Amino acid sequence: MVTLTVNGKSRQYDGEGDMPLLWYLRDVLVLTGTKYGCGKGLCGSCTVHFNGQAIRSCSVSMDRVDGAEITTIEGLGAGGDHPLQIAWAAHNVPQCGYCQSGQIMQAAAFLAENPNPDEQQIDDAMSGMICRCGTYLRIRAAILSAAGGGA
Repeated sequence: MVTLTVNGKSRQYDGEGDMPLLWYLRDVLVLTGTKYGCGKGLCGSCTVHFNGQAIRSCSVSMDRVDGAEITTIEGLGAGGDHPLQIAWAAHNVPQCGYCQSGQIMQAAAFLAENPNPDEQQIDDAMSGMICRCGTYLRIRAAILSAAGGGA
């Protein structure tokens, strides 16, 4: 039995331990904001917070999340009111939108550790997060804006 907290709510899972956290979130809890991208932890579309740290949920099995606190895009801000979600809209970041929940979750974990980053630190922190539409400059501007750095 795996016990975990997802978006502030205690949950239990009594299934196959090797099932990826991503499938639990999407298929069992129906939290579909977290996306399947590559299935290998390379693109970042499935990024969630694991005890406050950004992780790729497609690469973490359920047997590794016992006792963990998981936050998905649905739990980040009530009604989309997290500063990053607001900045994302203000900077018109998404085009197709597929990777955006993972991008926001990566950025939120980064800003929690570094609330006043420069552009290079943002680029380094977001490295490995793939946006097929290429909105990287708008992503950086939104992160700077959410951090209070304008742009």
